Amino acid sequence: MTEAKFETKHNTSNLNLSKVELIRMIKKNDILFITLIMASFLPFLLSEVIFNSYIKFNHDHGLIASFIKFALLATLGEVIGLRIKTGEYYQKGFGIIPRMIVWGILGFTIKIAFVIFATGTPVFLESIGLSNAQLVMNKPFSFDKLLVAASISIAMNVVYAPVMMTLHKITDMHIISTGGTIAGFFTPIKFRKLFVDLDWNIQWNFVFKKTIPFFWIPAHTITFLLPPDFRVLFAALLGIALGAILAVADMMGDDNKILEMEAISINKNKKS
Repeated sequence: MTEAKFETKHNTSNLNLSKVELIRMIKKNDILFITLIMASFLPFLLSEVIFNSYIKFNHDHGLIASFIKFALLATLGEVIGLRIKTGEYYQKGFGIIPRMIVWGILGFTIKIAFVIFATGTPVFLESIGLSNAQLVMNKPFSFDKLLVAASISIAMNVVYAPVMMTLHKITDMHIISTGGTIAGFFTPIKFRKLFVDLDWNIQWNFVFKKTIPFFWIPAHTITFLLPPDFRVLFAALLGIALGAILAVADMMGDDNKILEMEAISINKNKKS
């Protein structure tokens, strides 16, 4: 009896020790991760030459710069989202390279959308009576400039964002279903099946109805108040926040599936 108690106590202490070691390891990984991220941004902050080179490259090669920024920063957001969801920065089958390719291509479309909506919305506003809507965007901050920036953000997030978010979710499901490999990523995407299998409850009720009006529209209003060369960079930085949002959405989806399975199990038990 005494030996059994000792063995149980010993196993419990080992379990507690392993938990402490895990917490320490996670904290070390987090510190290392944050340090690496800060170190990657420091050259742009400390060196005027590097910063000016970025501005010139971004101005001369907007689409390529957008591809690179979203491939790096939005994928970084998904890595952070994985950390929030699982406690790890990497898992087998996560598919970092395929995700970078997807975000790079989406970065192209985001750059194009920024140009189209930032140009077209002020023209539309002038056509309905808001004079100087185009000129006000090149002037210092004012209420009219805020109104135009908010209008651009609303138009882009209502028309473009839902399509982009749905396409991203479908490619995300494709990456997971093909094991996160590069070869698997380049296999045909089963759009019809993935579109049907997509969790529309979360996509509509959380991603569309909550994140767009309460996060993306205000965030992109700020984006369009910035100088043009900084807009896509700021949008890419928001991609880090997107990773956390997607992680929350995935966790909500997992919780809903568990609840659905429990409900099915209870109904089966009642029938039996």
